[in-house]
Amino acid sequence: MKKPALVVMAAGLGSRYGGLKQLDPVGAHGELIIDYSLYDALRAGFETVAFVVRPGAAEDFHEAIGRRVGGHMEVKYCEQSLSDIPGPFSVPEGRVKPWGTCHAVLAARHAVDGPFAVINADDYYGPSGFAAIYRFLTENTSPGSCCMAGYRLENTVTEHGSVARGVCETDGSGALVSITERTSITRRAEGICYEEGGVFHPLPADTVVSMNFWGFQRGFMDAAWERFPAFLERAARENPLKAEYFLPSVVEELLSEGLASVRVLTTPDRWFGVTYREDKPAVVSALAALTASGLYPGRLWA
Repeated sequence: MKKPALVVMAAGLGSRYGGLKQLDPVGAHGELIIDYSLYDALRAGFETVAFVVRPGAAEDFHEAIGRRVGGHMEVKYCEQSLSDIPGPFSVPEGRVKPWGTCHAVLAARHAVDGPFAVINADDYYGPSGFAAIYRFLTENTSPGSCCMAGYRLENTVTEHGSVARGVCETDGSGALVSITERTSITRRAEGICYEEGGVFHPLPADTVVSMNFWGFQRGFMDAAWERFPAFLERAARENPLKAEYFLPSVVEELLSEGLASVRVLTTPDRWFGVTYREDKPAVVSALAALTASGLYPGRLWA
């Protein structure tokens, strides 16, 4: 079988952050958050990485990370273009927002020819998730066999605004039953809540959530592309300028149709991310502490 590859979603505009956050250093020697993820991925066994970037950004990513990582992993670049949609559809007039996380994954469909994992470029996941997902993908090769790294909600919420998380329901064996995308999760005085229709609903701190850290067989690309036209039809009717093709929503469809099974691989690691610029000092401090503890060398790629 082909060795699993890693797909990195790095095409976000960073509007809430106030800049291209994926290229903002957080390590003592200029390391980016993605440096730590790639280092953990390489230790787990991943040898190929495909960066999904916005049009025209490949050179920036090559200079910021690809050049130095290229000595350790095969590096590919895939542009997530608004016009990369099936005919006879066209981009709605005035649309500038990317089509969402599942479309980002589809941007890598020509660069991936075997099983693959998916992560965000601006999230720190910790080493255990990479090891668990790589092991799963090498041991489970049947079509429709997928996995997801599951995190405790309380370990994934920023203090500086709202976040989007896939809220997961699992059965007693750890299989994913359903996943619901919640796009406005915040910390409030009464605890962690999600907002919907102006109403805040509580979420338990130990709720298992998705951080868009998935493991898929190659066939997932074909299934997601086949479902894309139905999404575009709905988007044209309901929200042509901002509707997004969410990765968890496609997984949910496949689950409900019996075309996929998803094993939730729970991880104790704490998430760190720079959703907002105010998050950066805490991320810098946390990664410095992990380096001081010996989890990472002072210079990752030395």
